[in-house]
Amino acid sequence: MSWQKSVVAFAAAVVLPLTGAMAGSSVAAPEGTFAAAALPPGSPAAVNGQLKVCGVKLCNKNGKQIQLRGMSTHGIQWYSQCVKTASLDALANDWKADVLRISMYIQEGGYETNPRKFTDMVHGYIEEATKRGLYALVDWHQLSPGDPNANTTRAKTFFKEIAQRHKDKTNIIYDIANEPNGVTWAKVKSYAEAVIPTIRAEDPDSLVLVGTHGWSTFGLSDGRNINEVSQNKVNASNLMYTFHFYAKDHRDSYLNALKTVSSQVPVFVTEFGSQEASGDGPNDFTMANKFITFMKDAKISWTNWNFSDDNRTGAVFKSGTCSGSGFTGEGPLKDAGKWVRNHIRTADDF
Repeated sequence: MSWQKSVVAFAAAVVLPLTGAMAGSSVAAPEGTFAAAALPPGSPAAVNGQLKVCGVKLCNKNGKQIQLRGMSTHGIQWYSQCVKTASLDALANDWKADVLRISMYIQEGGYETNPRKFTDMVHGYIEEATKRGLYALVDWHQLSPGDPNANTTRAKTFFKEIAQRHKDKTNIIYDIANEPNGVTWAKVKSYAEAVIPTIRAEDPDSLVLVGTHGWSTFGLSDGRNINEVSQNKVNASNLMYTFHFYAKDHRDSYLNALKTVSSQVPVFVTEFGSQEASGDGPNDFTMANKFITFMKDAKISWTNWNFSDDNRTGAVFKSGTCSGSGFTGEGPLKDAGKWVRNHIRTADDF
């Protein structure tokens, strides 16, 4: 949500010394080739297989409606040290997550500074998610500028390579625009219809997500009509639209908006928190639980922001956790981490 605008200055001062060759991570170097991983039998991605949109719901390979639950990384240019063997093992085995959202910023010190490095980092994270049986949600974390068309050429280059290499996987999800803002839905739709064919030329089957205007609120945060998307849908198959919220600031009007839009078009909540839109401040678990309950009942999949030890309340780990190897249980977690881990660990009904 909009808090990410303010993260840049803080992160530059605090965590940029940790960036570089996957600082502190034993998962993958930022350059090189990666052996294709296989899905472990019985894992979420192995059981559910190729995802398909059925009506306004997400369905597995058998046509059964499902809900995926998991975590989003923080920006990998800042917090790659939080995405390593021990933390990913904990996410898959202790948290029992279904999906890892790989958050690759485009600006803010991300992809545009070194496309080869960041593309290879994402390749590595996809393989690490795969070997743990998680869905790998590749997040093109466009934020500023808010118009995704500013990055169309970069997006085509990036997604063409990602799709070429991973097209045979059944656990890949492409998220082509994180949070369009200050831009009309018509322009977001135009961007999506320019980028999606690049993916489909390589991978005709996998799920594609597209962010909605107003920081992925279907225009609500920009004061727009939330029905604009359903009245002017993207011309593409196997597509879902994304919705973001932060429960302390985004109250019943946002929950009601989510209820409305998810009855009209397929929705995936790729980012949310129990705190303020800044990603900080007090948690409002009461309001957050209202969203969680609805998403469970409506089988709306979600990934929570964020799987790092940033000092804000929305980061699940206590500060300093990512420099070590202890990620299991509630000990390393802040209150928001304990809360979301508990919801992820709730038994699936696959």
